[in-house]
Amino acid sequence: MAGKLTDKQIDRAKATDKEDFLSDGGGLYLRIRKGGKYWLYRFKQGDSTRWLDLSAYPDMSLSSARAEAARLTMDRRRGIEPKTERQAAEEARQAEASAKQAHEAEHKRAEAVAAARITVTDLFDRWEAVVLTSRKDGGKEMRRLFEKDVLPTLGSMAVEDVKKGHITGVTDALLARGVNRLAKLTFASIRQMFRFAQDRDIIEADPTASIRKTAIGGKVVERDRVLSEAEIRELKQVIPNANLTPSTERAIWICLATGCRIGELLQARWEHLDLPTGTWRIPEENSKNQRAHKVFLSAFAMEQFTALKIFNGTGAWCYPNRDGSDHVCPKTITVQLGDRQRPARDALSKRVAATTALVLSGGRWTPHDLRRTAATMMVMLGALPEVAERCLNHVEENRIKRTYQRHSYEPEMRDAWKLLGDRLEFLTLIVAGGTPPNMQNAT
Repeated sequence: MAGKLTDKQIDRAKATDKEDFLSDGGGLYLRIRKGGKYWLYRFKQGDSTRWLDLSAYPDMSLSSARAEAARLTMDRRRGIEPKTERQAAEEARQAEASAKQAHEAEHKRAEAVAAARITVTDLFDRWEAVVLTSRKDGGKEMRRLFEKDVLPTLGSMAVEDVKKGHITGVTDALLARGVNRLAKLTFASIRQMFRFAQDRDIIEADPTASIRKTAIGGKVVERDRVLSEAEIRELKQVIPNANLTPSTERAIWICLATGCRIGELLQARWEHLDLPTGTWRIPEENSKNQRAHKVFLSAFAMEQFTALKIFNGTGAWCYPNRDGSDHVCPKTITVQLGDRQRPARDALSKRVAATTALVLSGGRWTPHDLRRTAATMMVMLGALPEVAERCLNHVEENRIKRTYQRHSYEPEMRDAWKLLGDRLEFLTLIVAGGTPPNMQNAT
């Protein structure tokens, strides 16, 4: 049946204070009021008359409104009530919208998780910035270690994906190279980094937690190597044939005469030494425990520094690098001494030919063993153990004594260094036949 309304009639219809309804037939009506013009569909449901909002005019044109009314009428004849259909459509729309929102939320969560999955390299950079830069070397040595042995294997992995098998893979490779000590150091450093991550909720569990330290290269054995007096005499005899630089020779005797750490010596500047008064000031930035230390130089130690100044006295550093801009690498002396204490089959032709030149009768030794030897000799010569500990710049372990015992021990320390220096001078005094005087009475 043709409709009763026309577009012109609808456009002419004006809203009044009273709400008006214009019928188009087939249940389609146009409601006119001050708020606008709206299409309605009128139908019977049981004994009740119901109205269904369709849309505003002209958003829904006259022809579209007639088509919608015709469709609703057909649906009613098939038993589909308009409001039930509308409700179902609305529920379907809401369900679709909810599903879309859930999908978007899941997508954003996945993106957030992916963004939070920082790599081991990212973690190292953050650990370095927060922790390592406060170290004396600014974290340079740790970065070198990680870039060489850790990051090439683990660097691109997400931190939470790292398992203990990945970590032991790194340390096993070091153990296979025979560098057990480095494997232990690397493992300890990796553990520190992952505990840093756990403390900041970057990861929930530390993958190193279930790895036993003893599984990384076996049980840690504390070194107790001390050179005997016979070996000190032996050392004096073998050094000339070891092809060492004069400054390296002086480093050996300075470490033995003062008990200093090799790194403290190699970082020394001439301004730290007062040779006329026989003192060496080790500033806190050069000390391992970050405590300044004063060394009273024996005549023997003074002789070594005086000889060293002849070779290296033109610049600021006692042990300058090649261009004099800084001190040499702290490992320089240790490497030189180690290269000269290798089995003949392990000769390093490109670095040094005299691979057994510094091997002593008691076995391999290191610069740190010289430090231990110095303290041992002080006690053997009559110095109190507590004084020898002070000479090594060790911190008193007893908190009560550390707090209340403020005696400087400087006179006792001066005497201990003098006793040590005098004994070294005696042991290294080579006479005809290579025997020091009164050898038969030497202990």
